[in-house]
Amino acid sequence: MVISLYACANIFFHLRAVSGEDIDLPARMALALIMVLLTLLGGRLVPNFTGEFLAGQREPRQPASFSPFDATAIILVVLAVVTWAAQPQSMAAGWLLLGAGFANGGRLLRWYGWLTWREPLVLVLHWGYGWLALALILLGGASLGFGLTKEDAVHALTTGAIGVMTLGVMTRASLGHTGRSRHAGPATVWIYILVTIGAILRVFGPSAGLPTNLALPAAAVSWSGAYLLFAAVYGPFLLRPSLEE
Repeated sequence: MVISLYACANIFFHLRAVSGEDIDLPARMALALIMVLLTLLGGRLVPNFTGEFLAGQREPRQPASFSPFDATAIILVVLAVVTWAAQPQSMAAGWLLLGAGFANGGRLLRWYGWLTWREPLVLVLHWGYGWLALALILLGGASLGFGLTKEDAVHALTTGAIGVMTLGVMTRASLGHTGRSRHAGPATVWIYILVTIGAILRVFGPSAGLPTNLALPAAAVSWSGAYLLFAAVYGPFLLRPSLEE
C-alpha cells in the first residue's frame, strides 16, 4: 500500500510539473512515505538481524520484542510526516516530528546496536536507523525555526537515512543471495565510511561554515563513491552464479 501511495505521489509530481504548478507538496509526500517505509522495514530488519548476530555470539542480551512502545513510535511517525507534508512550517508538524524522532531514537536503543561493533554488516543498519531518528528531529527543529535549515534537514533523510540504510541492506542481501559469508570485509567497511562522510558533509557542512564550493562537491564525490565502490566490489558477485549453485 505504501509503495502504491508512493507511485501516486510520483504521478502527482509530474502532473503538477507539466502544468507549471509548485512541486513541493508531492515531493514532501514522497519523502513522508519513505520515512514511513524506513520506520516499518527498519523496525523489522534491524532487530531481527541483530538478534541473529547476538545469538551467534552467545550474547544473552537480545533486542526488545515489538511492544506498545514500538507501535506508538510508528504511529507518531505517520502522524508527523502526514502533518509535515501538508503543513511543513506548522507548530504541530514540528512538535510531532520531534516526538517521533526521540521515540524512534529510544526504539533504536532497545535493540542493543553497540553490541554489534564486531560486525559492521549489522552495525550499519543501526547507523542507518539512527539517521532516520536524527532526520525526524532535524526536520522538527526546522519546522519550529531552530537548528539546521529545512534543506539540510531533508538531506539528513536522503543522504543519511536512505543512503546508509540502502547500502546496508544491499550489501547484506548481495552477500547472502550469492552464497557468501555475511561478513563485511574491508571494501564493504569503506563503502559504509564513504556514504557516512558524504552524508555528514552534506548535512552539517554548510552550518559548520565549510565553504560551499568545497563541502558540497566533496560530499557528492564521497557519497556517490560509496555506490561506485559497491558496483565495483559487488557487481562481479551479482553477475556470476551463486557459490551455492
